[in-house]
Amino acid sequence: MNDQAPDGVGEPDGYERLWTPHRMAYIKGEGKPTGDDTDMEGCPFCEIPGLGDVDGLIIARGESMYVVMNKFPYNSGHLMVVPFRHVPDYTELDADEVAEMGSLTQRAMRVIRAAMGAHGFNIGMNQGQVAGAGIAGHLHQHVVPRWGGDSNFMPIIGRTKTLPQLLADTRDELAAAWKEE
Repeated sequence: MNDQAPDGVGEPDGYERLWTPHRMAYIKGEGKPTGDDTDMEGCPFCEIPGLGDVDGLIIARGESMYVVMNKFPYNSGHLMVVPFRHVPDYTELDADEVAEMGSLTQRAMRVIRAAMGAHGFNIGMNQGQVAGAGIAGHLHQHVVPRWGGDSNFMPIIGRTKTLPQLLADTRDELAAAWKEE
């Protein structure tokens, strides 16, 4: 235990600290679209499909949607189902897009269960900035795998999430399982 605070860091209080300064850019929203429905400039969900699957962390591509790893995951294996089309609201999807989003979500669940042994899922989308959408201008549905005991003291007390696998490794594992499913 560190009982001496380094110069300029604060008063010693007996707590150890985990520093994640790389998260500040995300918290401040640096480089994020404004959330305006028409703001396609710099929209990561519009740019990702132009990348290769490995570089874009894409698991699979459909006709009107793609499945991608979340760069800021709540849990390992956190995927998103995203329309290729820059559309902000679920009500703006046509019937074929709604069907494909549902089908890809079901498949993502089967793949994550097979590859990672998930016990359950949180599935949903935040519609609009006031509802918590980080990128409100481009619709995306979260598929978050859950395991018994996956919430411990770290996120509750330490406000820190520990992830047991690198995104690229999880992407490779899920992409391989997707092809087998």
